[in-house]
Amino acid sequence: MGDYSKALEVYEKAHKIKEQALPSTHPDLATSYNSIGQVHNNMGDYSKALEFYEKSHQIVEKALPPNHPDLALSYNNIGQVYNSMGNYSKALEFYEKAHETFEKALPPTHPSLATSYNNIGGEYNNMGDYSKALEFYEKAHRIKEQALPPTHPELALSYNNIGQVYNNMGDYSKALEFYEKSHETFEKALPPNHPNLATFYNNIGQVYNKTGDYSKALEFYEKAHIIFEKALPLNHPLLATSYDNIGQVYNNMGDYSTALEFYEKEVEITKKALPSNHPHLAVSYNNVGQVYYNMGDYSKALEFHKKNLKIKKKTLPPNHPDLAFPYNWFGRVYRAMKNYSKALENFEEALAIRQKTLRETHPNRAITYSDIGDVHRLMGNYERALSFHRKALDIQENVQCNPLECATTYTNFGETYRQIKDYSAALTYFQKGLEIREKKLPKNHPDLAVIYHNMAKLYLSTRQYSMAMKNIQQALEIAQEKLPSNHPHLLDYRKTFEEIQKNL
Repeated sequence: MGDYSKALEVYEKAHKIKEQALPSTHPDLATSYNSIGQVHNNMGDYSKALEFYEKSHQIVEKALPPNHPDLALSYNNIGQVYNSMGNYSKALEFYEKAHETFEKALPPTHPSLATSYNNIGGEYNNMGDYSKALEFYEKAHRIKEQALPPTHPELALSYNNIGQVYNNMGDYSKALEFYEKSHETFEKALPPNHPNLATFYNNIGQVYNKTGDYSKALEFYEKAHIIFEKALPLNHPLLATSYDNIGQVYNNMGDYSTALEFYEKEVEITKKALPSNHPHLAVSYNNVGQVYYNMGDYSKALEFHKKNLKIKKKTLPPNHPDLAFPYNWFGRVYRAMKNYSKALENFEEALAIRQKTLRETHPNRAITYSDIGDVHRLMGNYERALSFHRKALDIQENVQCNPLECATTYTNFGETYRQIKDYSAALTYFQKGLEIREKKLPKNHPDLAVIYHNMAKLYLSTRQYSMAMKNIQQALEIAQEKLPSNHPHLLDYRKTFEEIQKNL
């Protein structure tokens, strides 16, 4: 993307000359402030970018008529910085001002109007209003299709944006369809190391990650990372996002120490590059919290999820679907700590948000149904547990979602049936869950140990002690390799091993 510090030096020298030679309201000074603001924006220094864009805007407002396109561009620049800072409602305000100006000044098929629709769509997407986002992205796309050649990079970005909304809506096949259209266009239009191509790789990786194809996700995330490392400054927020994505895959693959390493790199950059209440920092805290949860350090997990919720409450509208995530994680942590009433309270809060903001068949609603069902099992409410697991499976077996989420629901079903002593039904569900996990996960993944342990307890109950021993040994082998020595799961597995050993 070029040498930003060198560009800044040149623009600042030019600006000093203009300041001495021109009156303070001259349009050329506005252009100069704008150029400096752009460089700061590209470097991820958003507060500095905003300062210079606002100086530029003050001059432009005085010098131009209210319907001049350059005034709209100025509003857009300010909106862009607020977007980068995570202040989406403020960004939307400026993008709408820009749009009003463009509508007065330009014909209805002008490319700048498409950009304006696109910007507004982006803010609705960030604010969780996906149907509104799709509406504006499609308006932008219709103009671009008429105005641009089929290999233009802007068309690729348009396909990418529509794909993003479908991804957020949980329609992964549709998301992948638009991302692939985007990729075909980008590859024809851009050099192989262009950052926009990296953004595309990230998006494709995200879909594979959500659908449980982790090796494929890692492949695309690493392609993106190589491009970002070459093209961006070391503290650029996009590089932080790249570390985050790679960390996420390692976390999902059960390699928690490597995941933590990547997440910590991400947090380090994000803290330097973004304001302390930026939504991206909330995502960073969420990810670190997840790893600590997986490692069995529940107090540390709670600490990071609380930081996540604090930022999200400040920066997101009260009906944003992303607010459900911290509550869902609180539920999981409290469940692991055996505080079932607190767990249920948080899962129900997450569900209430998801019921208001997501379609009935969204995969995230199914995850919460399954989690609630599992707490009811632990509290001895077996019929309630089965009812919630059925709700989860009704979604998971009928829409495209991550098969591993389905495997978790099968496992939860199995545990519920084991506890009500319906051992044949329990075994059927355990085997369904195990089949998916064995296909999708590395052989030493901790989630495989969970299901081996469940099956060991089932075989112990049915006095099939050799089968019980085989399964508990598999669970212990994985847990001893992958989990900390004081992890609660490992302690449970050892206890079950001793019980089985007594009966042999």
